[in-house]
Amino acid sequence: MTRPVRVLYLAGSGRSGSTLVTTVLGQYAGFFAAGELRYLWQRGEVENRPCGCGLPFRDCPVWRAVRRDVPVDRAGGIAARLRGRLRLRGVPALLRRHRRGRRAVPAHPDDAALAGLYAAVARHAGARVVVDSSKLPPYGALVGALPGVELRVLHLVRDPRATAFSWRRRRGLDGEADQRLMSRPPVWKAALLWLVWNTLTARLWAGDPGRYLRVRYEDLTADPEATLGRIAAFADAGPSTGTDAGPSARAHAGPSAAADAGPFTGPATVRLAPTHSVAGNPSRHRTGPVPIAADVEWRRGLSRWSYAVVTALTAPGLRRFGYPWRRGGPVAPRHEED
Repeated sequence: MTRPVRVLYLAGSGRSGSTLVTTVLGQYAGFFAAGELRYLWQRGEVENRPCGCGLPFRDCPVWRAVRRDVPVDRAGGIAARLRGRLRLRGVPALLRRHRRGRRAVPAHPDDAALAGLYAAVARHAGARVVVDSSKLPPYGALVGALPGVELRVLHLVRDPRATAFSWRRRRGLDGEADQRLMSRPPVWKAALLWLVWNTLTARLWAGDPGRYLRVRYEDLTADPEATLGRIAAFADAGPSTGTDAGPSARAHAGPSAAADAGPFTGPATVRLAPTHSVAGNPSRHRTGPVPIAADVEWRRGLSRWSYAVVTALTAPGLRRFGYPWRRGGPVAPRHEED
């Protein structure tokens, strides 16, 4: 009997360290850093954007093997229908279904293709754990209901003032040379999205501690090696899919993928080999020795007006996740649920 595919789903709002966590986890044996898989159909198949390894998506040996097992001829339609199924306006109905014990995101004929994608990724990458950094809670709920998927949720949270500031930076979608920029929502919109997505993530999964782990960016960057080790142990605990690596994964995974130890060369430094993340922050292309340190530019760069707006809009979540109201105030100590 085929075991289900273990998926570690990184949930929450953007600019909370998900690309860093995904890339580092991809260096551990048995983990495959897939990136934001909800974008595979559009940015990968339709637009043929670069894989984390630097090659165009359709030229990457790992994704070329996966593509043979999924309906790439329907990629555009699947992408469009996913956008419709995951709209923000559908969150109230999603919560009602969840409270009633029903499937949060209704079933759809496309779900067979999505389930097949995760199975193909695990098979061709030889992964015990597929790391999906799609973040959007409704998509995580959809993935968790797919047949053959065993979901674990890593809830990444970061100070909302920091995320709002980070969203305003001008960044090419796939690096500095890319003329197409990443989304740059105004601070008020970034604040509301932070509140909605983090609250929804906790509502959907926090009641199931066996499948849910919350980690704050601030705790991660204060003690990277221990925190990443804790995340890896959470994701890989207990039975999971046991799949031998396919030939393309064995040939192109890089030396770190086969190592038993993690990638840390010091308490806050990692050595990164290329991953095959399909979409995400352009930092997914970084390789070699990389120091892990908190990005605190927002403390100086975020205007008083923006700070006040974000603080007011996210007030319900600040206390819940242990963040101060005042600029420069201390972050509350990590709780056992984090």
